[in-house]
This record gives sequence, structure tokens and C-alpha cells, in this order.
Amino acid sequence: MPELPEVEITVRRLDSLLSGATVESALAPGMNVMKTFDPPLENLAGHRLTAVRRVGKLPVVEFGDLALLIHLMSAGRLRTFDKRASPKDRASRVLIRLDGGRELRLREFGTRQRAWAKLLPTDAVAEDEAVARLGPEAWPAPPLDDFAALIDQPRHLHPLLRHQGDISGIGRSWVDEILWEARLSPFKKGSELSAEEIGRLHGALHVLGDAIDHYEETIEGQLPDKPTKPLRVHKHEGEPCPRCGATIEAVFFSEHQMNYCPEEQTEGRVLKDRRLSKLLK
Repeated sequence: MPELPEVEITVRRLDSLLSGATVESALAPGMNVMKTFDPPLENLAGHRLTAVRRVGKLPVVEFGDLALLIHLMSAGRLRTFDKRASPKDRASRVLIRLDGGRELRLREFGTRQRAWAKLLPTDAVAEDEAVARLGPEAWPAPPLDDFAALIDQPRHLHPLLRHQGDISGIGRSWVDEILWEARLSPFKKGSELSAEEIGRLHGALHVLGDAIDHYEETIEGQLPDKPTKPLRVHKHEGEPCPRCGATIEAVFFSEHQMNYCPEEQTEGRVLKDRRLSKLLK
């Protein structure tokens, strides 16, 4: 799933490549992808693309007074191409055809088809329910006092940090990296953290910026559909911890997994299966 670092580098590259381009036509071959109907997507014809930015994990493509707000969900990807796709292309969800034969394409792989887009007045994006509900951006990190207040909840850190209404931009991959960096158990509750632990967790948010810097240095052009993420613990179960050498462990859920170092994060305790374990903190 694209998270804050991946979406940030995507919008940076698209903004550089497409700013000033004129829209020749716009269509949405993806069934149910558009969650708005007024104004119609076709109204983008003749508009200039003025900016590409993000809010949390949501790309926003601005065309002057109109903006396309996009949720990539788990399998959506936003890229520009020098050739135009056929409307029959099953992966194509939204096609913004630009001058010079270029095309900005929202694609989605897999069968679930959950990515969506909304065409809104640009000044209404911040008021849309998908944006208005977001918490403060995880990067750059919010002030320490604000961060301490938002995580002071009786919820486990792993889902708490992934909840976009509390802090926006962190998903399943990078929450593992942040908690590993902070040496904190994913099962510890936010309300249980000491001031020192809150400081460690706040400081660990730098891994998001580090990831963006990594992409800037190693990827030429646009972000690939499946970029190699600079992850040290997520999906590295069975490998040695990069710091202490202990074996990285995993907890598997129906649609995702959680990875951690038992030596440094859970006081040596190993949780193999959340459904069978009594390890909750």
C-alpha cells in the first residue's frame, strides 16, 4: 500500500513532470471509481494542471479551480505515460489525457477495485470528509506536546499510529519501522507511555523523511509500481535484527502482518499468533 513516503515522492515527480500541461480530455473507465458527479470529470478539458500535492496518503491533482482528490487504497497507482491507454485497459480507472500525447493514469491492480477519486472545487478539498477527518501529518512530525496529546489513548500503538484520524500518512509498512526505531512494543498502549518513551516515538518519525530522501537519491524519474522500500524489519521475519541480531518475529492477520524485534521491543517475549497469545502489552 502506498504510504506517506511513497505518495510524497510520487506527487513530487508528477508535479515536476506535468505542471502547466493542458488537459485535452478526461474519462473514468473504472466502474464506480468517481465518487462525485458534479462537476463531471469531462469538465477538466481545457484546464491546465497547476499542481500535484498530497494530504496524508491522498494525492491531490489541481487544475486551477478544480482538483482531483484520489484515494489509492491498497492497489492503486498514479503515474504519467507518454502513450495513452485504451479505455478497455482493465487496470485503468481514471485517464487524464494531456497535450503532447501524455496521460496521467490512475491504475489499480487486483480484483477488489477500491481506489476512488473525487472532482471538487479546489477550495473545497480541505472540507471533504476524507480530508477533514485526517489528523496532523506524521511528517514533518507535529510538535512534541501535540503528538503526546494525540497518542494519549488506551489503544495499542500499532493500530493507533495507523489510524488516519489521529495522525495521517502512516500505514502497515512504516509503523513497524517507526516502532522498531523507537524500541517500543506494538502492543503497548499509547496511554501507558512514559515521557521518555513518547520522546523516542516522536523522534522515530524521522524514518518517514529518511525514506523520502532514499527515494530521491535512488530512483530516477517516477516511482515504480513496486518500489524497493528501505525497510529494516517489516516483512523481514526470520532475519536478524539490524541492531541486536535477535530474530525478527511476525504476527499475521487476515490482510497484513506486523513485525518486531522481541529482544528490543517486547522484553524477549515472542508473539506467534495474536489469536492464541495473551501478550497484549
